Amino acid sequence: MKRILFNFLLALIVVCSLNYTAHPERVSLRELIFPSPGVVYLSPTAMVVSPDGKRLYLACASANQLAVYDVEQREIVRRIDLPGVASGLALSPDGERLYVTCPAARSKICVVATSSGKVRKIFSAGHTAMAPVLSYDGKVLFVCDRFNDSVGVIELNKGKEVASIRVDREPVSSVLSTDGKLLFVANHLHSGRADKGVVTATVSVIDTGSRRLLKNIPLTNGSSLLRDLCISPDGRYVVVAHTLARFHLPTTTVAHGWMNDNVISLIDVANLSLRTTVLLDEDDRGAANPWAVEWSRDGRFICVTHAGTHELSIIDAPGLLNKLAALPAQLQTPARLDPESTAAQALTEVPNDLSFLSNLRTRVKLHAKGPRCLALSGNRILVANYFSDSLSIVPLSLEARSSATIQLERPLELSRARKGEMFFNDGTLCYQGWQSCASCHSSDGRSDGMNWDLLNDGLGNPKNVKSLLFSFQTPPVMSMGVRSDAGAAVRAGLQHILFSSPRPEVATAIDAFIKDLQPVPSPYLVHNLLSPSAVRGHKLFFSEAIGCAECHSPPLFTDLKAHAVGTGKFDQQSDTFYTPALVEVWRTAPYLHDGSAATLRDLVLLHHPPGKSRNKVDLTPGQVDDLVSYLLSL
Repeated sequence: MKRILFNFLLALIVVCSLNYTAHPERVSLRELIFPSPGVVYLSPTAMVVSPDGKRLYLACASANQLAVYDVEQREIVRRIDLPGVASGLALSPDGERLYVTCPAARSKICVVATSSGKVRKIFSAGHTAMAPVLSYDGKVLFVCDRFNDSVGVIELNKGKEVASIRVDREPVSSVLSTDGKLLFVANHLHSGRADKGVVTATVSVIDTGSRRLLKNIPLTNGSSLLRDLCISPDGRYVVVAHTLARFHLPTTTVAHGWMNDNVISLIDVANLSLRTTVLLDEDDRGAANPWAVEWSRDGRFICVTHAGTHELSIIDAPGLLNKLAALPAQLQTPARLDPESTAAQALTEVPNDLSFLSNLRTRVKLHAKGPRCLALSGNRILVANYFSDSLSIVPLSLEARSSATIQLERPLELSRARKGEMFFNDGTLCYQGWQSCASCHSSDGRSDGMNWDLLNDGLGNPKNVKSLLFSFQTPPVMSMGVRSDAGAAVRAGLQHILFSSPRPEVATAIDAFIKDLQPVPSPYLVHNLLSPSAVRGHKLFFSEAIGCAECHSPPLFTDLKAHAVGTGKFDQQSDTFYTPALVEVWRTAPYLHDGSAATLRDLVLLHHPPGKSRNKVDLTPGQVDDLVSYLLSL
């Protein structure tokens, strides 16, 4: 037995030695036998290319690092530790300074010298800073402060934020107009009620001179989960990548885009208006979760990553614009010009035409998982893959048919929760690749704010999507408690929403991901404490006269019971609804099971209207303010 063990160890050492001799730059003999403890994933989430095209800078979210990748040597040549998660990058025109956003309740922006790799300065920013954009003169940095619903303006010579411009809801990306006078901002979610006929997210437009909001441009009805935007080289159009929720249809099938479509929208810069929305899907082949988008400098191509189906679309930009220009704004007569054709015959029909990009687009399969950021360098498209910690390289051409994939570092075994996050965002688990769990719950397990008519409680009674935070701790789940627990809901969702039957370990891994979700600190806290108004609201919340805590009891602020509180137009007299948890309620608008309350103020006034409050206790306007302040702090 000892001899067998000795021969095994000897063979292992020989094999490892051969591997080390062949690839000395990759890993040491000791590392092969005893992997270093505490190794984390990279999770590239943003990247920029140096002016000479030789270096690629990668914001690595999980590693809290900035990785410097040498394009010619095809390896990471430097790692720069950061004081937190890396979410976004901006490079100075001379290539000497990198501005890296590190999101937190009080975010940091690190100024990194590219020559030395040293962090030279650190600026403060708002809540969950991301997507930094540098003004063309290099003097001002615009930052999306996602959970402040604002864009911060940082004057770099002063080293501090000098203005905060309120936008719509959860800004996640922005781009400057070619003259630098306007900043276009992609808002992740819609900000209104969900029980209306039109529910859509917007693109905000900021005047960079006056530093004020000019307009919120509504996109096509159902537009949600905006991720990225870019501008055409001639400055005429802004392109936004997002999903298109067909929330007004019952969820009887996912085929042909009956639940979620995946799209780009074109905004006319001159008129500050939506031109149209173009489907990235095909009739029997969805393109789940569009994420990053870039327009080539020569104007020939629009490139879009599909983070759910792990693909890249390369679109003939002039061909697309010419095809759109040939269409009237709307049909001139009630009858279609060609009743037999399903092709769009007016701009108003383009958002429903699954064949519109035929012969105008190439879809390239990437041999990796989670393409979330891309950059164009010369005649190549560089795509960083979030879950695979790899880089895909694709020719910038409509003739491109394949990609080369390079590991940024030695692949690590995925933990169960990491696998669950990957599966949660994986559109290939869905029939025909139309959507993933993240298509309704966003990539972090929260909510798209839409009402959906799911089949689990009958037809004709749409419900607002609930956040999955603490869903395993608050059974039963769904608004009416139709699933015994979150695990049952995960498995039912895979079968009845994704229309698939994946391996059992997929659901188990998704369970682990959801259980790992942690609440984000409220942006309404002051130095992590309740404001004076919220302190007064806390007393009101727990007072017997108001009675909020009777159903919303700590620590999760739910009694886990069903109550007859029907307020929606589709509710039946006998319907009861389970008390939702209030942790992180500041980010889960709209409210009530039917999404009929756009804000917490609307919700409070609905349940405590003047003269009709619980136990005949009227709330003064000041008390309403205080109660809302407390709720927003949870």
